[in-house]
Amino acid sequence: MSRKDAIANATRYFDSGDFRDELVRRVAMPTESQGGGKLDVLHAYLRDGIVPELEGLGFTARIFDNPAAGRGPFLIAEWHESDTLPTVLTYGHGDVVFGHADAWRKGLDPWQVIVEGDRWYGRGTADNKGQHTINLAALAQVMAARDGKLGFNCKVLIEMGEEAGSPGLRAFAAAHRKDLAADVLIGSDGPRLSAERPTVFLGSRGAMNFELSVDLRAGGHHSGNWGGVLANAGTLLVHAIACLVDARGQILVDKLKPQLPEPVRAALADITLTQDTNDPVIDPNWGEPGLTPAEKVYGWNTLEVLAFVTGTPEAPVNAIPPTAKATMQLRFVVGTDPNGILPAVRAHLDTYGLQRVAVAPARMETFAATRLDPTDPWVGWALTSIAKTTGKKPALLPNLGGSLPNDVFADILGMPTVWVPHSYPSCSQHAPDEHLLAPVAREALQIMAGLFYDLGEDGPRIARERRT
Repeated sequence: MSRKDAIANATRYFDSGDFRDELVRRVAMPTESQGGGKLDVLHAYLRDGIVPELEGLGFTARIFDNPAAGRGPFLIAEWHESDTLPTVLTYGHGDVVFGHADAWRKGLDPWQVIVEGDRWYGRGTADNKGQHTINLAALAQVMAARDGKLGFNCKVLIEMGEEAGSPGLRAFAAAHRKDLAADVLIGSDGPRLSAERPTVFLGSRGAMNFELSVDLRAGGHHSGNWGGVLANAGTLLVHAIACLVDARGQILVDKLKPQLPEPVRAALADITLTQDTNDPVIDPNWGEPGLTPAEKVYGWNTLEVLAFVTGTPEAPVNAIPPTAKATMQLRFVVGTDPNGILPAVRAHLDTYGLQRVAVAPARMETFAATRLDPTDPWVGWALTSIAKTTGKKPALLPNLGGSLPNDVFADILGMPTVWVPHSYPSCSQHAPDEHLLAPVAREALQIMAGLFYDLGEDGPRIARERRT
């Protein structure tokens, strides 16, 4: 059977309702990882859902406990066809953020797939259950078209803690280098550039969350009796934030500003941030001056205030607050040293006399920034395959604007990384009313079937090219 047959198989799988049925089963499992205490559900997702599917295809599958105590497990599955063939590793995560059922629009439920037109609502439909379900299904359809073969060796890694910052993943990957060794990672997470344009990205911005806190004294004191002679924790914290990032979102700490390499700038010249009717309106003057919107999102660092509290906002009292705390986040590109972020913040605050503002890492692990060279042979191959399947020119992003544990694959495991996302920017990922777009999912199944079929045809040649 041919490439055309593999894509036709994938299309029928979607049109028959089989893909939706599988997604319904997976979304129904409330695999929240951020709050802890759901290890049984996280294990069951792999044991009862993923393992039977992969073993049915002939993979060997194993579930491993997380080296980080109390965190979600990992699955490694392997299909070994020949020692002479290249190996692809594909990755996904089965955990999700909190469901927050009360915040969803009336008639929707985070643990049910509810269809309204092209939108399939449910927690994990876009991030990431729908995406890895597409990739596993595409592998199955290619095997059906190749009489039970793939034409390459394949490994699957699924974790159950990405939404909690992938705790334990780096230690796990280091301990299982041989089990996870591959010639290339082909994964799917995050959004396309737009619903209409297939996208390839080659890494991700890093992310570090850190806390600024002020703890001056025990208890509040009456502002009429003590105002003007007692330092206000909230005031100190406001000034600390303001000296790090200005009123237009521009970073004020020189050591937190990256360089924008010319190859990255050239790649982003083809990228225009599109706006769906449900997207927020871009603030044209926000962020680093002189950059295009695409350069700001994909080529630069951003510093965000994620949370801020002082006093009792829900019931203010006439007292000088003794404490204040803010959670900050730096999204950063390749060239920013994660180990230098907090020292740079500390030194900058000190120059402004803000020694009473403490700086500490948040509990989430830091995601390092990564970026595969756009001239790598796997990149051109993937873009050609996608264009052949869709008749569209794919967008090539040097890295995702968000953060993924891509450093595990690029740095720890030392492999090239090619990501083909199956969602779109307005999917409400991490928010109420998360959804997958049916036309995007259908096209994604076709894309991945074509990509995996082409890997069986071209993989040995690409692997040899990279070794020479």
